[in-house]
Formats: sequence, C-alpha cells, structure tokens
Amino acid sequence: MMDRSTRRPPLVDPPPLVDPSARRRSRRRATSFATPTRHSKWRHSKWLCLGLLAVAAALFAGLPPEAWAQSPTAAQALALKPLQPDATYETVPADAVAKCTVNDITEAGQNGWEVVAADGQMLRRFVDTNGDKKIDLWSYFNYGVEAYRDIDADFNGKADQYRWLGNSGTRWGLDQDEDGRIDSWRRISAEEVSAEVVAALRDKDPRRFVRLLATPSELKALGLGEAKLAELEMKAKLAARNFAELAKNQTVIGPDTEWLQFAAPAPGLVPEGTGGSTKDVVVYENVVAMYENGGQSGQLMVGTLVQVDDRWRMVTLPNVGSEDGALTQTGGLFFTPGGVATAAMPSTDSGLQDLVTQLESLDKKLASAGEAGLPALHAARAELVEKLITASGNDEDRATWTRQLVDTVSVAVQSGQYPSGLDRLKTVSGKFARSNEALAAYADYQAIQADYFLKQTPDADFEKVQTWYLQTLADFVDSHPRTIEAAQAMLQLALAKEFEDNEKDALAYYRKVRDGYKGTEAGEKAAGAVQRLESVGRKIELEGATLDGKTFKLSALRGRPVVIHYWATWCEPCKQDMKLLSRLQGRYKRQGLTLVGINVDARRADAEGFVRENRLPWIQLFEEGGLESSRLSKAFGVQTLPTMMLVDKDGTVVRHNVRAAELDAAIEEMVK
Repeated sequence: MMDRSTRRPPLVDPPPLVDPSARRRSRRRATSFATPTRHSKWRHSKWLCLGLLAVAAALFAGLPPEAWAQSPTAAQALALKPLQPDATYETVPADAVAKCTVNDITEAGQNGWEVVAADGQMLRRFVDTNGDKKIDLWSYFNYGVEAYRDIDADFNGKADQYRWLGNSGTRWGLDQDEDGRIDSWRRISAEEVSAEVVAALRDKDPRRFVRLLATPSELKALGLGEAKLAELEMKAKLAARNFAELAKNQTVIGPDTEWLQFAAPAPGLVPEGTGGSTKDVVVYENVVAMYENGGQSGQLMVGTLVQVDDRWRMVTLPNVGSEDGALTQTGGLFFTPGGVATAAMPSTDSGLQDLVTQLESLDKKLASAGEAGLPALHAARAELVEKLITASGNDEDRATWTRQLVDTVSVAVQSGQYPSGLDRLKTVSGKFARSNEALAAYADYQAIQADYFLKQTPDADFEKVQTWYLQTLADFVDSHPRTIEAAQAMLQLALAKEFEDNEKDALAYYRKVRDGYKGTEAGEKAAGAVQRLESVGRKIELEGATLDGKTFKLSALRGRPVVIHYWATWCEPCKQDMKLLSRLQGRYKRQGLTLVGINVDARRADAEGFVRENRLPWIQLFEEGGLESSRLSKAFGVQTLPTMMLVDKDGTVVRHNVRAAELDAAIEEMVK
C-alpha cells in the first residue's frame, strides 16, 4: 500500500499560519493557476514542457493544436488544486508521485484524464462532459471515493459550482459571478450550517454568514402564517444587518477555532394549519455548534433552522455565549427548545428550571396560536422572562435574559403581534438595568425605535412625529453619553439635519461620532459622511468590485462625468430613479455620462437577480454588509436611499446629494 496522506483540513477553513491577511494571500496563490479561464480550448496534440505552474494552468486553459499528443504527467495533473480551500482530498508524497499513472478517459459523453495511484485507487478526474473540448469537471478523490468537484456548468471556461461529496458532506455551492467565492447554497445540511456559522464568526466574514440566512422568497415558500412570516422576516433582516458588528466585537470565537460537531434535539414538524400555515414545515430548534479554540472546547448557539428544499436555513443571529463556553437558554421560534440547550444552562436552581419549562410551554403555544391570541401569549412570555431575570444568580445571566426580553418584545411590537408591549419595553432599563449603563442604553434605544415605528400610522401627522423623534433622540444622547447607542442616535440626528439642508449642524454631529467612536461601525459611517459633506469641489476616490467580479476605481473614469447612485432592491424610489438614469444616460451619451450603481442589499443574490432581470446596462458595485455595514456605504456615510452624487470629468464632486427632480438640470450644468 502506497504511503499517501489525506489533505483533511478542519471541517471549516484552516486557521491562518501567520495572520488572516497572509492566509488570504496564500489562498490566492494556491488557486490562481487552477482557475479555468474564459478562453480555454482542449485540442489533441502534444504537451509542451512548460514548467509546473504553466502546465497546471494548461490543463485548465488548454493549448493550441500542435501542443498536445500525450496525456499530462502525474506530477502535472496532481499539481491542480480545488478552488475551495476547505475541500478534503488525497495528496501524494513527492517520492510516490512517479508511481501514479494518468489514463485517458474516452467514455460516452466524457473525455479527459484520470490519475490513479499505484494500488489502483482513483486520485483525480478531469473531464469534458459536453464535447466542446474544454475541461468542465474537476474531481478530487479521498481514499478512492470522490470527495469534491469544481464544475463549469455553463461551459464558459470558469467554474461556477462547487460540490462536496462522499463522506466529505453534501454542500453544493453556487458562484454566479464566477469569482471563486460561493454566493449561495443549492444544498447544505443542518450540520454543515453549524460549521459555516463558526467559520463566519472566526473569519469575521458577513458574506459567509448572510448566505446561510433564509431569504424573503424562501420564507414565503414555506407557507407560514402571516404573523410567523412577518416575525421571521424581521429576525432574518436584523441578523443580516447586525452580524458584522457581532463578529467584530465577540471574543469567544478566535482565529484558530475549529468546528467539532453539531448538537440539537431531533428535528420537529410544524404541521400545516399551525398559525395559519399552508404547508408542513420541518425545523430544528436550539441548534448548538461545538467547537475547539486553543485547546478549550466551547458551544455556540446557532438557534432555529428551517428546511427549504435541500437547504437548511438560519433566521436569527447566533449566540456566542460567554468566554467559559456556557450558553443561556433561548426561546425556540416554533416549539420547545428541547434538552440540549437546557442542559447547557449554567444554573442548576430548580426554581429557575421550572421557569424555563414554563417558557418552553409558552413558546409551543406561540408557535401554533392564531393572530388574536398572540398579544396575550407575548405578554405572558415577557412576564416569565422578567421572573427569570430576577431569579438569575449572577449579573451575566441577568444581562442575557434582559437583552432577550428587549429583543423579543421589540420584535413582537414592531411585527404587530404585541402592540401593548411598548409600555413594558419602556420600563426595562429602570427595572433591570440600573447598574448596567450599556444595557440600559440598549433597552431605552430599542424602546424609542419601537415607539417611533408604532407612531408612523397612515393618518399620523408626520411633522409632529418627526419632531417628537428627534427631540427624544437628543434627550437620549444626554442621558446615555458615550454609549454605542448614543452614536447611533447622533447619526440619526445628523441625517435629519441633512434633510433640513443644515449641513453645519449635520457635520457637527458627524464629527462628534467620528472622533468619539473610532474603530466602531458608527465611527466609520460618520467619517464617511464628513468626507461626503466636505467633498464638493474636491477630487474623491472610490474602489470596489462589481457584481460580476471586476475591479473598479472611480479615478479610472476620469474624462467622463459620473453619477453615483446608491440603491437597494427594497427601495422603490431607487427603482424609479433607474428609469430616469437610463433616459439621461442616452441623452448625455455624447458627453460620456457614466452611471455607477452601488447596491447595498444585505444579500448579493438579491442584487444579482434584480440586475439580471432588469438588464441594467451600467456599472454595479456590491460589497457585503448592507446599508448599515457595507464598506461602500460607509465610504460616504450613506444612511438613506436613494443617494446620488455627481462627479465631473476631472473627478471633482459637483453635488454630494442630488435629488431626482434636480438631476437633469444638474447634469446639463455639469457638462457645459
């Protein structure tokens, strides 16, 4: 038996050898020569001796007719690597490579090569499956079983699907823009979701997390009742918005963390008719991911997972717990959380456990209740959580339960399931957070936001509501200075001053946040806003990547006037702007008018689908994080949509915020 080894990284990406940026560089080096190019051609002549990297690339990219007559050597074929860094596959020691053989594949519908070990076990297969003489399937084996494959499904010379097979798992990733990074999952198990969550936290990677969340269309497809659908949509939206901040601030999941295993009660079925649902729904409640970090084991509360076709989807933020690995019980979204999470509770007090049991019972009732019964059940649940806060034996547990009370009541209020919960929400900081300024600020700020939401009824006096909101925010800043919520409040106050065209006061707020909250999301957003408001008459730069994976630099457009348009698929005025922009692009074609769209959706797939469906013929940039956390939105402190900026042909900002009604005249003036 040949002495071979398996390239078996942790079930999530391997930890960095030096630092995260070094790991990213090494990944690019490892995969760049293995990427199929758009111009690959498979011709039957002879191989040239091009050196290891050139020949490895040639196997993907192809050579001219006179270059091929014989198969690649085993060394050349084994030099190729999967595009996804966490693929598990068998590697061969250098002194054993010469014992491997490369065989031609000439089967019905398949042509290519396979690499076989001396003992007859399969190692690699590289195949053309559609007869166009281009490799479109790259298969990697582990102990004779296919474990992973890269797939070029549209036969354009670049891989766009990645599959884990055999005992390596079931993941099936889709890469719409063919940049080597997975955009969405066609198939992923609950176990693999838990591993991906650990990896996303470890790498502080919002993109990796967001692709695990159920999309609005997926939630609608579940056939949930109206109230439950609204609740889950709101939770998923908040999770996408807040993950970047959670990953940045948490200290439990470190850079060397490895996922170990999945733990959860048995999956359950929520039957058709529950709460007005039209289909059976299969769910896991209180999923836990077990991990190891620096030799210490820990638990991460993944929460509820719902099954959508062949995919398991998240709907909430994970709970990273405390540094000692302990988790606090959280309420399930559909029914009883079960034994795993209960066992993870640090407290053994029987009275506390009785309260948790009652909470589980209430969660069952909430999952199946009709709309009319929801307010009373939410009130009863909130009362139980308040008792849990009082009964908890330490400050950490009390803070955890208090935050859960704020979160659940706030969501219930804003989803319309518990309107009277606002009164309870307003009392939380005084009753349970008097000695914890950060928690008190969090509770009060959420109460203000919920109150503002409820006040915005169709018949409300908008000006009166807005005046109340801004004064309440100003009072909040005075009451809770130096808290992160105070920074959020000042950003809202600054935005209001922008709407009033009072840039002096807006800049004062933005500078206060920029200088007082450096290193935070709010501080970065404020710094970008200062840059935008001070940009008129100055040259600016903006760099990023387009939706189709191309590098973009605003300075590369010098010589052409530019409209920068921030938008999202959920912004209806943005869509109306696009019709106007399309007309103006045609009107000012001779002047070289160039449009640059910047999408700030939480999910890349939403932006890609909209652009594809509407065939927008101009540059579209995207970066993960959404309106709140995307680097592109923070670059100019964009808080509201649509936002448009005008840049002249010299790269100088002419307008830092131009309205649609002013756009035509502003462009005409700019191009004179």
